[in-house]
Amino acid sequence: MNRLINTPIDKAQETIDELYGDLQRRIAVSPKRSCPVDLAAAFLRICQCHTCGKCVPCRIGLKQLENLIDDVLEGRGTEDTLKLIQRTAEGIADSADCALGYEAAEMVLTGIKGFRDDYELHINGYDCVERHEKSIPCTEQCPAEVDIPGYIALVEEGRYADAVRLIRKDNPLPLTCALVCEHPCESKCRRNNLDYSVNIRGLKRTAVEEAGYVPIPKPYPPTDKSVAIVGGGPSGLTAAYYLSLMGHKVTIFEKRKKLGGMLQYGIPNYRLPKDMLEREIRTILSNGVEVKTEVSIGKDILMEELREKYDAVYVSIGAHGHKKLGIPGEDSPSVISAVQLLREVADDKSPDFRGKSIVVIGGGNVAMDAARTSIRLGASEVNIVYRRRKIDMTALADEIEGAIAEGCEVIELMAPISIEEDGKDKIRGAWFQPQIIGPIENRRAKPLNSKREPEFIPCDIVIVAVGQDIESKYFENCGISTKRGRIIVSESGEVCGEKGIFAVGDCVTGPSTVIKAIASGKVAAANIDSYFGYKHIIKNDVEIPPIKFKSSISWGRSNMYERSAKERVLDFNMVEKSLTLEEAKQILGKARKEKLPIVDDDFNLKGLITIKDIEMPSAFIPSRLG
Repeated sequence: MNRLINTPIDKAQETIDELYGDLQRRIAVSPKRSCPVDLAAAFLRICQCHTCGKCVPCRIGLKQLENLIDDVLEGRGTEDTLKLIQRTAEGIADSADCALGYEAAEMVLTGIKGFRDDYELHINGYDCVERHEKSIPCTEQCPAEVDIPGYIALVEEGRYADAVRLIRKDNPLPLTCALVCEHPCESKCRRNNLDYSVNIRGLKRTAVEEAGYVPIPKPYPPTDKSVAIVGGGPSGLTAAYYLSLMGHKVTIFEKRKKLGGMLQYGIPNYRLPKDMLEREIRTILSNGVEVKTEVSIGKDILMEELREKYDAVYVSIGAHGHKKLGIPGEDSPSVISAVQLLREVADDKSPDFRGKSIVVIGGGNVAMDAARTSIRLGASEVNIVYRRRKIDMTALADEIEGAIAEGCEVIELMAPISIEEDGKDKIRGAWFQPQIIGPIENRRAKPLNSKREPEFIPCDIVIVAVGQDIESKYFENCGISTKRGRIIVSESGEVCGEKGIFAVGDCVTGPSTVIKAIASGKVAAANIDSYFGYKHIIKNDVEIPPIKFKSSISWGRSNMYERSAKERVLDFNMVEKSLTLEEAKQILGKARKEKLPIVDDDFNLKGLITIKDIEMPSAFIPSRLG
C-alpha cells in the first residue's frame, strides 16, 4: 500500500481555478450583441490550451483554424478563407482522437452556419459590432425592452411613482411582473461578472408597492379608428393599453367572466393575488377601454361581424387548451388536466382533495402550480412524476424547490403508460415505464426505455400537465391560415391573406411566458397603429438620474423571503414576501447604471451614454422577440 502524504496546496492551480470561475461567469453573462466571430476565436484559443498535443488535428489543425479566423477579424479574409475554415474544421471533426479536438471543430462549424453573415461583414471590410452596438444586457434580455437601469436609478432616489411610469412605457403590468415574471434580465446582469445579479424583480416590486396608485399618462387625441381584441389575457390587455393611449377606440371580447387569461385562471393566488391583478387591470382599462366578457367568438359573435364593425381585429386567444397523454384510462373522471384544476380554483369551484393521493404528470411550471394547489386543497400525498430528470424540468428552480418544501415528492425518469380504473368512475392508480437517460438532442438529454418492469403508483386522482394547446379550430373554419393549430402571420403580425386582422403571442408561437405575452401585445399595438397610417410614440418625460460610479466590492445577493412551508400550505395567501426598504437599499448600493462608449465612424471614443440617450422603440417586429 502506498503511503499517504499531505499534498501541499498548489497556489498556481488554485489561482487558475479561480480564474476559470471568473471566466465561466463572464461567458454566462456575455451580452447578446458581442461580436460572434471574436467570441469563436476566443473559445477556440481556450480549447487549444486544453489539448494534449498528441494528435495532429488538435496540435496543428486548431492552430490553423485560429490563424484563419484571425485573418477574417483583421480584414485579410476572403470567401475562400471561409471555405477553408469550413473544410479544416470538418477535417478536424472527423479525425481528432478525442472530444477536445472534434468538439472545438464542431463549435467552429456551428458558427460558420449560424452567423455566417457576421463573417462576411468582416470579409467585406465592415465590423459586425456596428450592428451590435448600444447593447445593455438586462434591457436587451427583457422581451419588452423595459428600461431597467433607468427605473432602478429612480428607485434608489425614492422616486417610486416615476419608476412605475418608466416601466409602463414598455410594460403596463409592472405589479404582475414583479410577482410572476421569470426575470430573464437577471441572467445577463453585468453584476454577475463580479458576484451575483441585482435582484431586479424585487426592486420592481418595491417600486410598485411604495408608489401606490399611479395614473396612466394622458392619451393622444381620439382617432376615428376602432380595434376589436379577441382575448383579455396579458397580450390582449397590453395591446388595449397602448392602442387606447394612441387614441384608438378599443373593445376587448373575453370568453370568461374575468379578464386576465392565464394570469387569472392559470397562476394560483399564492403567487399572484387576484385582488392585485384586478386592480392593475382596472388601471389599464381606465382610458375608456370597453370590455365584453362571457362572449365566445363563433358562438355569441362571429368573426365576420368583427371584420365589418371594426377597422382592425387582434386575435390574442392564448393557450388555454390541454394536451392529452394518449394512454389507456385517460378518459376516467378521476383524470383531470392541470389547466382545468387551476381554472376551477380560480372560479371558486375548488374540488375536494382532502385525504386523497394525487399524481401530477409533468415537469413545467403548470405542473408545479397544480401540485402545490393540490396540497392546499387537502391532498394527503402528492407525487410529481416526470419522464426526464429533475434537472431537465422546465419549471423554475424556485417553483420546484417550493413544491418539495410543501411536501410534494418528485419521481424522476418515469413515463406514463396507462391509468388503472376500478370500474366505478374511480382509479386505483397509474402505471409507469422506468426510463434511463439517453443521448442529448437539441441540448437536452432524451429519456429511453430502461427495459425494466413497469411500476405502479397508487392514487385517487391523476392530474395531467404535459402541455397546452391553442383553441384555434373556429379561426381555421373562418379561413385563417394555421399550422399545427398556430395562426400563420407575416413579420408584422398581420394574418396572412387577411387584411386588418393581426395575431401575435401564444396563438402564433405556442405557450410562452407572461413577459413575452406582454411584449407581443406591444408589438401588435404598434403594428396596428402603423396599419392605420399613424406612428404614435408612447413618450415618457421622466428625468432619469445621472450615472453614479460606485465601489465594486463583492457583495451577497438579497433575495425575497417566503412564508414557512408549514404555514403557507394552509391557505392561498401570497407565499413570497416583499423586500424591506433596508434590503432594497443594500441591493441598490451595488447596482450601477450601465454605461456605453460612443464612437464615431472611425471608432474613435467620443464619450459615454446611458440608456436614457438610447431611443427605445415603441414598435418592434415579432422576429425580435426571444
